[in-house]
Amino acid sequence: MRAATLAALATLAAAPAAAQDRPPLHPTRDVSVTYRITGGAPQGTPQGAPQSIAISWLAAPQVSRMDMGPLGYMVADHRTQRGFMVMQQQRMVMEVPVQQAMQQYGPSANATYRRTGTDTVAGLACQVWTYQDRGNSGTACITADGVMLRARGTAQGQSGGMEATQVSYGPQDPSRFQRPQGYQSVQIPGGIPGLPGGGMPGGQPGR
Repeated sequence: MRAATLAALATLAAAPAAAQDRPPLHPTRDVSVTYRITGGAPQGTPQGAPQSIAISWLAAPQVSRMDMGPLGYMVADHRTQRGFMVMQQQRMVMEVPVQQAMQQYGPSANATYRRTGTDTVAGLACQVWTYQDRGNSGTACITADGVMLRARGTAQGQSGGMEATQVSYGPQDPSRFQRPQGYQSVQIPGGIPGLPGGGMPGGQPGR
C-alpha cells in the first residue's frame, strides 16, 4: 500500500520538464482514473489504508485530486506547487508543499528516462518509460495525453506499484478541488500523517 500511494503522490507533484526525452505527466483534458494497488502492504501500514485510489484532474488549471478512502484526499496545484490534504474524519486541512512532498516521496527533477516499449492498460494504449533517480528505479506506462496507467518500481528497500482499472474522460466538478470550509488548519509535523509513506517504490516518474 505504501508503494502505491507514493506512486500517486509522485503523480500529484510532478516537477517542470527539462530538455530531455521524458513522459508528459499532466493530462491535457479532464479525467478521473481509478487505480488498483499492486504489491503487499509493508509492516506499519496504517489500518484501513485503501487498496485502491482515484486521481482526478482539472486539466486547464493543472490541479489534481487524489482520493484515498478513509484517509481523506489530497489536492495539488501544479502551477503554484502548493497543495493540501483533507482528513475528513478529523475535519482537518493540512498544508502540503508539493515540492517538499516530492523530496520524500518521488523522483527528483534530475531523474533520467528512457522509452522501452508500448502496452495497453485499461483498454488504452500507453508508452512504457523506465526511470533512474537517486538509486531508485521503476517503470511507468503513460498515454500520449499524459495519463499514467501503470507504475512499478523499487526504492528504499520497498517494491510495489499501481495500475489503472478505470479511466473516465470528461469535465470534472471544480468544487471537488476546493478547500473545504469550517475545517481546522494544521501544519505538517515532518511528514504527511496517516499515509503509508516513506520511499517511492512503484512510483510514477516526476518531471
